[in-house]
Amino acid sequence: QVHLAESGGGSVQPGGSLTLACQFSGSAASRNCMAWFRQGPGKERETVIMFYTGGGVTWYGDSVKGRVTFSRDDDKNTVYLKMNNLKPEDSGMYFCAARGGTWSTCRNGADFDYWGQGTQVTVSS
Repeated sequence: QVHLAESGGGSVQPGGSLTLACQFSGSAASRNCMAWFRQGPGKERETVIMFYTGGGVTWYGDSVKGRVTFSRDDDKNTVYLKMNNLKPEDSGMYFCAARGGTWSTCRNGADFDYWGQGTQVTVSS
């Protein structure tokens, strides 16, 4: 079992920055892959970033590439998503998710097994 808890969402003006945090606990094998997803109003769920804890591999979605930075603090069991130059289209609910398996399994679209409750990001002037 894996427990995930997001924090750090809020309202920000276009061009601003936010850092989201996802604190995790539970089986390491069940969270070989972790990811941030987001879903805006009327939009499909989108993968923001995906990373493989076993090999340090990170994949960034095209819509955020160059504007986000992923980091982790293993002492705090927390991963972070720092988002810069935020745009209104970045608004939505951001979810942290985890699953076990190989990097190939995760990148090939396998469903994630564990999800946090989400944190809301609103970008508007």
